[in-house]
Amino acid sequence: MAVPVAIFVAVSRNNVIGRDGDMPWRLSTDLKRFKAMTLGKPMVVGRKTLDSFGGKPLPGRPHVVVTRNRDLSVEGVETAASLEQAISRAREIAAATGAEEVGILGGGEIYAKAIDLADRLYVTHVEADIADGDTMFPAIDPTVYEKIEEIFVPAGERDSFATRFAVYSRRSMPK
Repeated sequence: MAVPVAIFVAVSRNNVIGRDGDMPWRLSTDLKRFKAMTLGKPMVVGRKTLDSFGGKPLPGRPHVVVTRNRDLSVEGVETAASLEQAISRAREIAAATGAEEVGILGGGEIYAKAIDLADRLYVTHVEADIADGDTMFPAIDPTVYEKIEEIFVPAGERDSFATRFAVYSRRSMPK
């Protein structure tokens, strides 16, 4: 069986995930959980998302970047011409390293395509409406994904908003 693909995303009540190439909030509590959940797993990201990380991969996670730029060369990063190629390569890395899943980290264009391919969604629902966001997450179709876990997380000292962390699993397809 293929290594599962999981989307990791923080999304506002009105589906905003970004503004001006960054996240429109600070969620230290969520970032700690995100790091713990993704360390050692191969990550698939778009080039703009890599840029939002300062142009380098997040430590401790192999990265495959979806880009049209064949000349992109960043230490610790592999490139792929399509999302499907990136997922395939990330699955190979996961199989070789024993990682239990591949993570998709965005951005908006990558999420829009990946939501049809993902087995699981790890969603931090940010308890806010963001009026000036410019990057959106697609709606989660309840006929495709079932919420299997949800916890409320009050805003910590270094968090802009309270959140709800939810895990969604792709429903079994009818036989």
